[in-house]
Amino acid sequence: MNMKKINIILTAVFATALVSCDKELDVTNPNNQTTYDFGNNESDLQEALIACYNRTRLEGSFARVGYTMDAVRGDEVWNSSQQWYLDYDNLNSPGTIDIGDQWIWRDCFHIVNRCNYVLSKVDGANLRAQSYDEIKGQALFLRALAYYELATYYQTVPLYTDYRQYSSLESMYASNATQDEVFDQIDEDLKEAVRLLPSKDKGGEWAKGRATSGAAAGYLARSLMFRHKYEEAYDYLKKIIAGDYGTYGLVADYGDNFKEGAEFENNRESLFEIQFLDYGQGGTDEEWTPVNISSNATQGHAVESNYGSQQLGSWGDLAMSPWLYNLFKAEKCTDGTLDPRLYWTAVTYEPEYSTYTGVATAAYPGGDPRSNIVYQAEITATPLSNNTQGGISIAKFTNARNNIYSTIVTGLHCGVNLRLMRYSDVLLRAAECENEINGPTQKAIDYINEVRRRVALKDLRLSDFPTADKLFEQIANVERPKEFGCENGRGIDLIRWGFFYDEARLAQISQHSAYMRNGTASTEELTLATADDYSYRYYQKGHEYFPIFQNTLNSNPNLTGNSANKNIDNGVEYLRKWSVRPIAK
Repeated sequence: MNMKKINIILTAVFATALVSCDKELDVTNPNNQTTYDFGNNESDLQEALIACYNRTRLEGSFARVGYTMDAVRGDEVWNSSQQWYLDYDNLNSPGTIDIGDQWIWRDCFHIVNRCNYVLSKVDGANLRAQSYDEIKGQALFLRALAYYELATYYQTVPLYTDYRQYSSLESMYASNATQDEVFDQIDEDLKEAVRLLPSKDKGGEWAKGRATSGAAAGYLARSLMFRHKYEEAYDYLKKIIAGDYGTYGLVADYGDNFKEGAEFENNRESLFEIQFLDYGQGGTDEEWTPVNISSNATQGHAVESNYGSQQLGSWGDLAMSPWLYNLFKAEKCTDGTLDPRLYWTAVTYEPEYSTYTGVATAAYPGGDPRSNIVYQAEITATPLSNNTQGGISIAKFTNARNNIYSTIVTGLHCGVNLRLMRYSDVLLRAAECENEINGPTQKAIDYINEVRRRVALKDLRLSDFPTADKLFEQIANVERPKEFGCENGRGIDLIRWGFFYDEARLAQISQHSAYMRNGTASTEELTLATADDYSYRYYQKGHEYFPIFQNTLNSNPNLTGNSANKNIDNGVEYLRKWSVRPIAK
């Protein structure tokens, strides 16, 4: 069954007491199952697995803050409301704000706990070999996905890999594992998932929306690259490119990655995406927390509520930085037009959008000549992200360029699937690995050019990149921001590259994050001197990770705070193991 069409299936199992009719006869209600009774056959485990997927659609996992919190941690997104998310944009949360310090932690551990339950049962169930591999492989992937989020947000977290750990307070109150220990577990889970899961080709219709060997290999490469294991990561990336884990490629229209509907979602470019029901196809109950379990849930996400324009009905919390806008404007396509990725990344008014039609690089929905229609209203100026502060509104994973409904609908209603990993990421990561291992080579340039050709940008030439530092600069601060701008992942990149641990790099990303609070959709190029503010002005060392919620620390006597709780400079340990590439002009 296509995961996109699967409604919420609850698998929460409650402990029950035996009902005694008299002293001689005990009768057990067959409809009131326990964790011991449930999960011993394929049908039960399939339902439990769906419950694991369901937890990826919570607000703290990927339905809103679990996705957008990394975007605001990056240098291409700023907090235009100057309220909600502000402590995470500034990277100085005191550890008492539940939005980032608790919600992501809570909801990712929901995924971990359910996956652990499936894994505790799968070996004892009487399963066909194929079912065994698919069920176990998916549970391992989802657990690794949750721990990847936890490790990159919170640095040191407890490791729960055995469902029996929940049987006593002593084992449930686990202490922090080191970040290396968490990543070791992620790598182990994903390597086994690669071995067990079918490719997207072999999986066919079943694979749409589910974890496959390609998804596991892609995330494994991400995990390995976080710890600079470039050779091993490159091996997996090359196998994905060679088709060993299924057939992947770039879709012709970049915009198809951000549209709703079966013809766009789970496409050939997608390695893994979070499934949300198309707008209006779900229920009416909004499940902001995991406590509110409803069979009539909307099953949409609220990323649009943060990304969309307040002027057009959204909350106006996050905006795109002027730096990224000007990065797009700095290079035209080979036919002289704007990079179409600007259109799909930001809601800006460009005269070209009103008249430009009929060219393959346009990437405008439906070929509508009135391409500047946003929420069914023609615009002649860029809408404000926030009515008071201003800012450029973000278009990705919203209805801004899809025109499905006439006004922004805030809450958990947006049905555009969140593509967590796309094939373009495989190509640009392969280019990065090639450059790290062999220095600038034509092979690395070829990977990059494949991504650039999709949007009709001029090919890069190897002769323009005489050093590995120069090519890294192109990948890190040109190619990746334009391809993945305002998506989840930039903040993680800045950490793994060590940009918080080098004065020149920190100054660089500070300038990238500069913004104006002048009530306009400011697009001028800014410096730290000319800007009103910038995201990292208030950055405290160690707060590139989010602090563990103080109430969580209070509840678990074995848990200690991370670098953000203790204001510890992670640069010392980072620079002991790795170096930060210098800025190459």
